[in-house]
Amino acid sequence: MLLDREEYIEQSFFFETFLERLESGVATQEILATIRSELLTTTQLPNAVDFLLTDMKLTGVLSTAMRRISHYFTPFQAFVIGETENDTGRFDFRIALSILQREAKYRSENLSVQGIFFYQFETICRNRLGYDTGLKAIAGDPIYNEDWREWMQVLNRQIGYVDLADMIFVRSSLYEKKTEEMEIPTLFGEREGRIAKASRKRDPVHLFAALSRHLGYPSVPRQKRATDTENTLPVLQRRIDQLESRLNLMEEEQRGGLNLAPFIVGENKH
Repeated sequence: MLLDREEYIEQSFFFETFLERLESGVATQEILATIRSELLTTTQLPNAVDFLLTDMKLTGVLSTAMRRISHYFTPFQAFVIGETENDTGRFDFRIALSILQREAKYRSENLSVQGIFFYQFETICRNRLGYDTGLKAIAGDPIYNEDWREWMQVLNRQIGYVDLADMIFVRSSLYEKKTEEMEIPTLFGEREGRIAKASRKRDPVHLFAALSRHLGYPSVPRQKRATDTENTLPVLQRRIDQLESRLNLMEEEQRGGLNLAPFIVGENKH
């Protein structure tokens, strides 16, 4: 389900503050433990943060918990964070937080389905996160209806073979559909159709940039070129968090067994 506007305002603050403190050298678990008290208690986010912290002490990652409370965090949010926790990838946790902060801010303002789609899809394209898993995560967002989800399946099959701008144009109100095509749902307005038509046979990056300039759709934060040290530190921090979680589990076993009650309680209250 879609959340209230105040939830997205608090999410924007949460991701922005998370990033600021992470860049100041504060550990992830410490950030989660302290930021909860700063969030509005009239929203669901403090409870969600409690669950993130509890689950992270067990698993050492955030995306697992985000997927388990899918009524609050969208599949796209969990997917973006999960990509940073993939040791074989190079997707920076800091840029992921910035992406989610900007998305939450847009959702709290003049939200449009088309704007959210272009932002999420550009995130996948610009950061090479994979069309198959990425589009599945996007389609799981409750903001999209069945027409959108069916079109994303078509997009996933045809991307790379058919020009993206063409695919958008034929689903816009600007496109004059033939009789046999009348049942194809229109997903984009005349302005998106006009921009897509003008962007045919060009790099999709130019399409996204034009949509941002002319329609005010949010643009995806770009990943800065970092030194080897800057790239390594977030990975090392995640591994330290995971090692701490495993050590805690071993200590529990040595004291006579694991106590899963805190985790069960935490899950039930969500």
